[in-house]
Formats: sequence, C-alpha cells, structure tokens
Amino acid sequence: MNRQHEVWIVDDDRAIRWVLERALEKEHVATRSFENADKVLARLEKFEPDVIITDIRMPGTDGLALLQAVQSAHPHLPVIIMTAYADLDRAVAAFRGGAFEYMPKPFDVDDVINIVRRALRKSAAGASTEIEPLDTTPVPEIIGSSAPMQEVFRAIGRLSNSNMTVLLTGESGTGKELVARALHRHSPRSHKPFVALNTAAIPRDLLESELFGHEKGAFTGAAVQRIGRFEQANGGTLFLDEIGDMPAELQTRLLRVLADGEFYRVGGHEPVRVDVRVIAATHQHLEQSVRAGQFREDLFHRLNVIRLQLPPLRARADDLEALSDHFLRATATELQVEPKKIMPRALEVMRHFAWPGNVRQLENVCRRVMIMAPSREIDIEDLPAELLADSEVQASAGPADWETALRQWAELRTRSAGEAPILAEAVPRFETTMIEVALKATRGRRQEAAKLLGWGRNTLTRKIKELNLDV
Repeated sequence: MNRQHEVWIVDDDRAIRWVLERALEKEHVATRSFENADKVLARLEKFEPDVIITDIRMPGTDGLALLQAVQSAHPHLPVIIMTAYADLDRAVAAFRGGAFEYMPKPFDVDDVINIVRRALRKSAAGASTEIEPLDTTPVPEIIGSSAPMQEVFRAIGRLSNSNMTVLLTGESGTGKELVARALHRHSPRSHKPFVALNTAAIPRDLLESELFGHEKGAFTGAAVQRIGRFEQANGGTLFLDEIGDMPAELQTRLLRVLADGEFYRVGGHEPVRVDVRVIAATHQHLEQSVRAGQFREDLFHRLNVIRLQLPPLRARADDLEALSDHFLRATATELQVEPKKIMPRALEVMRHFAWPGNVRQLENVCRRVMIMAPSREIDIEDLPAELLADSEVQASAGPADWETALRQWAELRTRSAGEAPILAEAVPRFETTMIEVALKATRGRRQEAAKLLGWGRNTLTRKIKELNLDV
C-alpha cells in the first residue's frame, strides 16, 4: 500500500477512529475520519476515497443506509462494515447490500490491514457487481452475539446469494439444522421447500425409499407410489443430517444425484431429474471415516464444497444468558406461566460447565428448572446435579494443584460422558486456556504470544481460528 491511497473511517467512537488511523498510517495509507455518515455523504458529492470503513450503529444515518447510498452512486467503491452488535440479519444485510467485508468488533489490527489491502486491490481494479436491494423482511434469527457466532453469521451472509453445497460440522447439539434453515432462508431458493432428514434416524432398509421414493409394488407393502425427499425438495434445499452414518450403498446413489441431478425411484425404470441444493451435517470427522474406508472419498469431496464449523457451547459462553432466557420464555409460553429468571450466581456456574450436549443440553436444563424450581428466581441450588458436580471439580483446583484437578475432571467425565471421547473435549479447552493466557501476557501481540507458547505465528493464527477464539 502506498501514500496515494485514501481510506475514510466512519465511527462515532473516537477511540476506534484513532486506532484505525494509526494502523493505516503505519502502512502509508492516508486517512480521513468522520463521526457520522451524513458528513461522508456530503463529502462524497465532491470527492471519492479508495475505501470506506464504517460502523453500523451511529447517530443519524446508520452504516447500512450509508452502504446503500454508496452502492447506488459509487458501485465500484469498497465498503467495509464493522459493528460491535453483530447478528445474523445484519451480516446478511451487509453482504447482500454489497459490503466488501463484514468485521465484528473487537477486531485484530492485523486482520484490518489485510482486509484493507484486499479492498484497495479491488478499488484499483474498478470491479463492480450488480447489487440486489437490502432484504428488510423480519425473520427469526439464530441467538448469539459471541465472536464464534459472528463468524457463523458472516459465513451465512457470504453464502446468501449462493446455491453451493455446504457441509456443516461440529459436535452434536450445536444447532446444525438451525444453521441449515438459515442458509436456505437467506438463499435464492428461499421460496422453495426446505426438507430435512436425519439419515441416522431412519432404519437402513427404509432409507433408500425415504430418499428416492418408490414405485407401486416395488416391494412388499408398497401399495402406492411414494415421492422421496429429493423430489419433495425439488427447487429448494435438502438437509441431510448425520451424513456420516449413511450406508455405503446409499453413498454411491447420493453421489450420482449430486453429480448428475437424477436418480431412479426404488423399483423404477425411468430417471427422475431434480434441482436440489444439498446441505449435509455431521458430528463425525469425515476425513478419518474416509481413511478408514467407511465413507466414500469422492462423495466427501462433493459435499465438502463449503465447510462451516459450528462452535460448541463452551466456546460461546457469552451467549449463555441470552440462550437461557430464550428457552425459559419458550417453556413458559408452552406452560402458560410467567417466565423465570436465572440469578447471576447460577449463571456463573453454568458458564463454567463443559456442556457436552451443547445447546440441546442447555435447552433441556432450562425446561427442567422452569418446571422444578420453586420460585421465579433460579439460583445455584435449583440447577441439576451434573452442573454442580462439574463446578465443584473446577472450584477445588488450586493454582499449584492443576494436575489433581485435571485427574478429577477426567474421572468425572469418564463416568458421565458415556462413549464421548474426553480428549476431544479436553485438548481444545487446554489450548484455549494457554492461548488466552499468552495473549493476555503479551497484550494481544500474536508474535510474542506464539513465541511464549513455543509455536510459530502461523500456528497460533490457525489455532485461534480452529478454536473460534474471541481475541
């Protein structure tokens, strides 16, 4: 980047403007700052920068309205949206409105510099695309404002104009079907059917008919023709949950549909053509299944066009209060009673619980305490025993006795987690703690933090992304 470029910064927060000004000046980029969007619109009548960085929430004209105005009059001008109030609707609106990038606060200065570099290259190329108008239709949103969920919202926004196949991965109970529905709702196929099927919940001998349908008389009991899920979803989206459990012979048939867009009903002789977007989900490591010969490699690559990793609940503790409040209110509505409220002390215990069942487990806990707690205020003694046992193990750990605490935690997990692999839970939590401590000790300087951990900077950056850390 060189001094001839100029970036405009729009934010009512003086500290944010100052940080961005200093960071860009070190890269030899000229800056001009504005405290509101109205001043930007006035100056745009005479001058035009190379890039605009704007907040969403500001007095007067907000950032999305500014984005619309810029795209209308200066379609080639890249606009980077930033906000501390990230949610799904804002992310989708930003990308559909033509935003070059959507950047949640707090941000890493290195990331900002990289985004600005890319935006300046686009500005120099003068590229422009046709932008569809902002969709202001209110829709139910996924609950969450934590940094890991902001990354999910950003991905959904990027895919909002796409029909690409998506593979959702993550632990059980992280809300994969909810994300699949959001991907459909914010896609060009939103006016067509969304059909969901859990492949692990259908008996093996019925799954083929469930997917592809059957002709009358195809087998004993097939008294009439049946339309399968692929035909039901024609023109829309088919969500295949637990795809890793699909039998090998059906993997071959699924691959054929993804490749050719056609299949035969069970007992049929005429091909059926469909236009279906497939979103698949699994809690398994499909790469390991491929290496073990349990999942077809060519099918894996067909499904793995866009992969979206959903964060476990323990990685988004900031969302616990909002999620709990939502589930308590939903249960209260179902029971036709007043909703209860979780007290701060109880919420703190919940923040330190591992949540092996993720959001689904939290929903069940909220339903339980909504019914069983004697008063409207839910305190520590009202929480289920498994939450209290986990918190007692953590509370018993002193700084010099972490190995004993770890052993106690592992013993507890082997009793309560069933067949769940405890290392898959323990290692990410250990790495998360070490990374957060190192970054705190080095005041966020990744190069020094990586050295402290004994890693290279690229390894640290990769780990931060893998663990969905808010740094």
